[in-house]
Formats: sequence, structure tokens, C-alpha cells
Amino acid sequence: MKISRLLLFVLFSLALFSVASNAQQGTADSSMDHHATSGTSAEPNSIPAPMVMAMKGNWMLMFHGNAFVLDTQQSSPRGGDKLFSTNWFMPMAQRSLGPGQLTIRAMFSLEPATVTNRRYPLLFQQGETAYGVPIADGQHPHDFFMELAALYDLPLGENNLLTFYVAPEGDPAIGPTAYPHRASASENPVGALGHHQQDSTHIANDVVTLGFTHRMVRLEMSGFHGREPDEFRWNIDQGKIDSWSTRLTVQPKQNWSGQVSYGRIASPEALFPTEDQARTTASLMYNRPFQHGNWASTAVWGRTRSLEDSAKENSYLLESTVNFREKNYAWIRLENAGRSNELLIGEHPLPPGFNEELTLPAQNVSLSKLF
Repeated sequence: MKISRLLLFVLFSLALFSVASNAQQGTADSSMDHHATSGTSAEPNSIPAPMVMAMKGNWMLMFHGNAFVLDTQQSSPRGGDKLFSTNWFMPMAQRSLGPGQLTIRAMFSLEPATVTNRRYPLLFQQGETAYGVPIADGQHPHDFFMELAALYDLPLGENNLLTFYVAPEGDPAIGPTAYPHRASASENPVGALGHHQQDSTHIANDVVTLGFTHRMVRLEMSGFHGREPDEFRWNIDQGKIDSWSTRLTVQPKQNWSGQVSYGRIASPEALFPTEDQARTTASLMYNRPFQHGNWASTAVWGRTRSLEDSAKENSYLLESTVNFREKNYAWIRLENAGRSNELLIGEHPLPPGFNEELTLPAQNVSLSKLF
């Protein structure tokens, strides 16, 4: 099993290079410096980014966001009922500065107020805490400060680009574009079960990233603080840079984007402060614009490995959202995510001497249509 997954990872990397080498070449500046997602992650360039834009002197001002109001009712013994809202809002400003381009970006969420009791029901989800105990069958809200970041893109000739990213609260170079910001999940109001194996670092502290882009290929390195945000969601957490990651992104054509990434994350979970993790991810995105609509799809594999006992959790995701006749949407998400025995304890304090072990994978199929 270890060999097959490693082989899959290598083959995926080689496929990205192969597609890139056979694609029509373009400039690095035209393909990698529009920053409409979190961190320095990339989606296919053909994905529309609906936002309000205005010029103010030399600045291009932009704003976009997403908000849902949900009433979920789950009939199983593990389920729960709740009225809540998931949301995020992103103001952004961009201008030329010296030989390059400066981008100032913030992202906020009102979920600390619109998701009461520090979680909302989500069957088989686990990760982080509420009132000092593990969250079971629930998803935590996002922090009010999701991102506070500055980016500077410096062209090095026609085909090369050097990117600097600094964020007291931001998204390091690991994983795909996080689920709240993916076009393929834009109409899905809840978190992905594989969030903590794929993209949970999209809200990290004290992030510094350096990226180099040549045509359609970008290589990045990040340093950041590894501990996940605590359950007090209105503040900005801080900590020393104790974790690192690297990511290879390839955007061979307007409709395609893929990435492979690896990171070492120091003490991410408050319940297991002595446990460090290694995370590996790979993802492929495809977007197909058509008249009066758009179809975005994403496939993701993520794995976390404990550096304490080498326990592994894998997750797999396939999701797709189609926008047709301008204002109509349909979406689907299929998932398979490894779960540990912590989920079986429920929302109770961990017993003395508790040893977390992998149990069975959780599977989820969700779909909806909005007209």
C-alpha cells in the first residue's frame, strides 16, 4: 500500500511536468500573479472571479465574498440540528510598485458569531476543540481574521516571476486552494471531511513564502507557525516559525491547474501537543467555461502522518460545481477520509493514557441544485 501511494504521487508529478512541457507556452506574469484565492495557491486561469472592482488613483480596489444561511436537520443518533451561517469576505487592493506589483489582501469571517457553540453539525467530521473537548461530528467555525497578507510580484524578464508573501495570518504553500475559496466548492456551504489532511493550514500564523515561477511552473517554500488556531476565534494567534512546506504548481493551459506539496507541521493539534505531522497532498483542477455558465471540478488526495508513531490518515475528494443559464447551480462532492478512534469518544474529555489510532474511513456523498 505504501509503495502504491508513493508511485501514484510520483506519477502525478510526472504527469504535471509532461502536460506542462507539451502545452502552449505563456509568460509567467500572465498566469500566476492574479491573487483572487487565499495565500499563493492557484486555480485555472479561466475560472471567473466575480467581484466588485473600482480604481482609486493608482490602486485597483476589489471585493468579493460568499455567505450561506443553513438550517440543517440530521436524523441519525450522531447527528444534530442547527440554524447557522457560513461566510467569508475578501477586500483586496493592487497596484504597480517599482518594477513589480504589490497586492494587499485581507479576509474576514463572521462565523464566530453566526456559528454558535463553536461548531456546526457535520457527520463524521473531527478536528480541533470546542470548550476544551474534541469536536466530534462537527465542524469548527473559521476565525474572524482569516488572512492579513501582503504579496509582491517581481518579474525577472518575460518568463520568470519572483513572489514574496508575508502574512501574520495567512495560507502557506501546502495543499490546493482551500475549500471555502475553490470554484468547485463555491455553492457547498460546509467543510470537507478531508479538511485536516488537505488544506487545514489555510489559516496559519506568521507565514512567509518565497515563490519562483517559470512560464507555467511555480516552486514555493514557506515557513509558518504549525499550531492550528485555538477555539477563541475573534483574535489573532501568534507563534514562532516552527514548520515548513514546499509546493510545485503547474498551470499548463487556461483550464487546468495542478499541484503537489509536502510539509512538516509542528504540534498542530492542541489535544496532542507533542505530536508533529508530515502532510502530503496532490490535486488537479479543471474548469470549462461555456456560454452563460461555467463548470469547475477538483480532485484532491491528502495524507497526514504522525512523526511520533507513523500513524497515517488518507483522504480523497472529488467535487464539481456547474453554473448554467447564468444564475443556476448544481454541485456534488464525494469523499473518503480516514477517521481515528477519537471520533468514537464523542465530545468528551480524552481518557487518561488515550492512544489515538486509525479506525475506518468515513465516506460522504453530497449534492444539491440551486435555481
